[in-house]
Amino acid sequence: MTTTKQLKSRVRARMARTGERYAVARAHVVGSVDAGPVVDLGWALRGGVDPDTAALTNVLAHRGVTGPDGPLTEPLLFLVGGGLGAGYILWEFAHDDGRVVTLGFTHSWQYFDRRLATTVDRLGLDVAWARTGGAAGAAEALSSTLAAGDPAIVWPDRYHLGYWNLPPFLDGQGGHPVVAYAAAGGRVHVDDRTLAPLTVPATDLDRARARVGSYRNTMLVVRTTDAAVPADRLRAAVRAGLEAGEDHLGGTSTSFALPAWRKWSRLLVDPRAAKGWPTVFADRRGLLRALASVWEGVESAGMAGGHLRGLFADGLEQAAVLLDEPGLAAEAPRWREIADRWHALAETALPDDVPAIARLRTLTATVTGAVAEGDAGSAERAAAAEELWRLRAEHADAPPLDEERLAAVLAGMSGHLAAIHDAEAAAVTDLGAVLNR
Repeated sequence: MTTTKQLKSRVRARMARTGERYAVARAHVVGSVDAGPVVDLGWALRGGVDPDTAALTNVLAHRGVTGPDGPLTEPLLFLVGGGLGAGYILWEFAHDDGRVVTLGFTHSWQYFDRRLATTVDRLGLDVAWARTGGAAGAAEALSSTLAAGDPAIVWPDRYHLGYWNLPPFLDGQGGHPVVAYAAAGGRVHVDDRTLAPLTVPATDLDRARARVGSYRNTMLVVRTTDAAVPADRLRAAVRAGLEAGEDHLGGTSTSFALPAWRKWSRLLVDPRAAKGWPTVFADRRGLLRALASVWEGVESAGMAGGHLRGLFADGLEQAAVLLDEPGLAAEAPRWREIADRWHALAETALPDDVPAIARLRTLTATVTGAVAEGDAGSAERAAAAEELWRLRAEHADAPPLDEERLAAVLAGMSGHLAAIHDAEAAAVTDLGAVLNR
């Protein structure tokens, strides 16, 4: 008989191998039996993929806000918010000689609140935004909101949340939205696409919300309850989101639109460019962190949802029915093929035939999987995170790859990105044709 420990090990191994989120990997390992979501203090823990969209999806389900014919799903709401994006920036910091890769995969990814603000506006929802500057006032506002039985979407710093078990040098580096839905015994129950109860000390959550200046103490509360978004309104919202996504991806920015992939492809192998990887990482310091950031950013086994091309494909199929436009469903397989291309890029960035890198992937998957398991996974993710960051520190000065293999990794990534750029550009053009634009 398979023990719980053996089952978890198999799920973690699949996450590390495929890059899948915990829920998907677990379904493959144990089968697709659906016992329904765990309910914690009246809140159903439904999981999710994209932090922003999943948070709103789960809040709306809790508040009884639906579409005209059923629940408002995460894939459909993802489209309403603008859907996909593209973005690449390589930061260099003089104070600690840091080199940090930032990737964007959603519309307006560089603005923390824009997608959710746009989504609730397009749907015509009654919401309240709070941006209290003072820590005491913000803590009281959240406490009173939860006491009234209202869930709140908040933006905490990941380091101070605690459950990601991040090292101190990531203090203040930001995070993604989560839902705070109840408070008891000095702890706040939060939903970070989790499938079991996860709690954080209220003081830690208050500190995490106050840490990042650009979105300090921001809170979004949906006031609409027990209502259906009218069909005409929902159709207009989905179409507006699709059109906005097409415009965004089809832009000319080399940091915030599809040309970013082409630029990144070139910089991976260009020894003459000041921002070329052969130049920036000439001493190899920080290169493993950069490669790991690519794997974690692209794959849904990371902290933030991954490239989201599969979620977009699901949304296109649902939008095809809503808008009576079968051409949208016909485009979905193309985006799933593009999702496979992104997975191939991630595989190239962190090749798991290298033992240290394979272990790094397994430990990363263990942490994210244990977060999905809530408080029950606390000890496991703490132990995995300790080993993970120790391993990363051991290879901080150079990745465990010889010069020939490293050159092959960067060249392979460059080739994948060039193909991704061409595939996404063609897909966006054809999507515009389906939308008659």
